[in-house]
Amino acid sequence: MAGVGGIAGRLYRGEVSINFVRRQRTWYLISGIILLVSVIALLVRGLNFSEDFTGGSSYTFPATSSTSQNAISRVVTAAGGGTATVQYQSNALLHQWTVQTGTLPSATTQNVASAIEKAFHVAQSNMTIQIVGPTWGGQITTKAIEALIIFLVVIVIYLSVAFEWRMAVAAFVALIHDIVITTGVYALAGFSVSPTSVIGLLTILGYSLYDTVVVFDKVRENTAGLLTTQRSTYSDAANLALNQTLVRSINTSLTALIPVASILFVGAGLLGAGILKDLALVLFVGMLSGTYSSIFIATPVLADLKEREPKYKELAARVNRRLAGSRAAQRTAAEGASAEAASATADRAPSAAASASPAPAPVSAVTVRETADEDTDETDEQDSGDVAVSATAPHSVTRQQRVTGSAQRRSGTRKKRR
Repeated sequence: MAGVGGIAGRLYRGEVSINFVRRQRTWYLISGIILLVSVIALLVRGLNFSEDFTGGSSYTFPATSSTSQNAISRVVTAAGGGTATVQYQSNALLHQWTVQTGTLPSATTQNVASAIEKAFHVAQSNMTIQIVGPTWGGQITTKAIEALIIFLVVIVIYLSVAFEWRMAVAAFVALIHDIVITTGVYALAGFSVSPTSVIGLLTILGYSLYDTVVVFDKVRENTAGLLTTQRSTYSDAANLALNQTLVRSINTSLTALIPVASILFVGAGLLGAGILKDLALVLFVGMLSGTYSSIFIATPVLADLKEREPKYKELAARVNRRLAGSRAAQRTAAEGASAEAASATADRAPSAAASASPAPAPVSAVTVRETADEDTDETDEQDSGDVAVSATAPHSVTRQQRVTGSAQRRSGTRKKRR
């Protein structure tokens, strides 16, 4: 938990940031693919409405060893029930069959019930019959659609007043996204749509909207005075708000999904299909979709709408120019530092080479070649020549070397005289 808290703090302070807003095309592509599959499923397969919407008759009776889905369908069709939907429900407490037919006359309804009881040896007391008229089913459908429309209209008006119309549009897009995906999952899986499912759908729309409003409130806080301070673009400020509320959104979603999953997978496994399962199923699918849309759809759509405004376009251009100038100055400073370092290295190289070179070899003493025939005059001439050389090239022969050479020549001269 300490690690999660540390990550949350770093996200809130902006030390770590996931760029959701700048990658909006990726999220739009993913959502587009899911929406396309959902729409195709709705058009091709359609929704499996329960008899509460379509009207009809429902027969529920205990399962026996002689019952099977095909056998039940043949008996119902032979009794005049037409094409029927047969479902087997099993859990730790009971094993039963449910047969749903279209709207039937009262006499035909009784004939179907009698045929099932006779064919599968079901006692009349164990047979449960539910009849829903087409008028009542139509009313349920109409009321469900009206409730959905009223919900969406009220939400758009509220967000337009509390925030602004662009936030209302972004939230509306996220809600439509959740509705289409949830109904698409029902169409793909063939789940039965009951009035309980509609109640659950309205519930998850409220949940998704709640998460979106929390993010939008933080966006409004981060973008207050943005045009004056010019500290960042609108998209960057919105992305920071999304990161600051990210951990909270995930924790809220997990906290809500865990009990719903328990009801769906554990409760439905023990109690079988029913109102509880219908409600848990739509809540589970809708919460997943709502969490995704509040993070990856609502805020990126809002940022796109705001960046189209001229004032925020100009703000983005100024911020980008400032950032480009800062980067250019940093590059110039880095290049100057590199040049100074290279110059200093080049200056140190000759000094190092000079210190590493060997000392010059000492100049050898002047060797005087004398012959046996030379006389004292020639020796004097050599002495005068030595003096001249020492005067003209004082740096080529040292004084000690000149004295040594002269002493050697005088010694040679004395030997000759002897």
